[in-house]
Amino acid sequence: MMASITHYWKRARLDLCALIVCALFGCLQPVDLHAQPVVAEVTQLDLNRSGDGVELAAAVTFQLPPAVEDALYKGLPLIFVEEAEVYRERWYWMDKRVGGAQRHMRLVYQPLIRRWRLTAGAGAVGGSQGGVALAQSFDTLEEALGVIRRVSGWRIAEFADLETGTRHRFEFRFRLDITQLPRPLQIGALGESDWVLALSASKRLQPETLK
Repeated sequence: MMASITHYWKRARLDLCALIVCALFGCLQPVDLHAQPVVAEVTQLDLNRSGDGVELAAAVTFQLPPAVEDALYKGLPLIFVEEAEVYRERWYWMDKRVGGAQRHMRLVYQPLIRRWRLTAGAGAVGGSQGGVALAQSFDTLEEALGVIRRVSGWRIAEFADLETGTRHRFEFRFRLDITQLPRPLQIGALGESDWVLALSASKRLQPETLK
């Protein structure tokens, strides 16, 4: 009986050692860099005064998730939205919104001519709000994304609406708007990380420091 128990524990220790070695070996395997999450961030956020207005220069860095890029190549139009808001900070009440703007950018691939078309407007592109301000065509997807990733000279507020000597807060948001996808795709995209692309950044400013 004692010999049987001793044999059992020896076998158990060997099995445990084998499991530990396998676990350590797995941890030491080379990391697949392609499996790492893609870095997406706001890399520039500058406000400047231009005449009687306040203009924004911003840049974002991101790569399209595989599912989104695949949908584009199949001819599905996608809408990217940029939003900017300026608030006057108030210690006695909620901050007051004193300016803001929104841009919608519609990107679509035209397979017959193998070109990318980007249109942009102050409201929903093709809708009843604010007409299209930009319409461009590109040979490659990367060229089109280069325009989407950067904005300059975008008027977001009136300088007269900013109160000198008072601190203000500026917020910038960039996102892929899945609410403008066809209804069946909206349902499928909800909760899917491959369809999540949203960035935001904020900073404080004093109107008198604007150049």
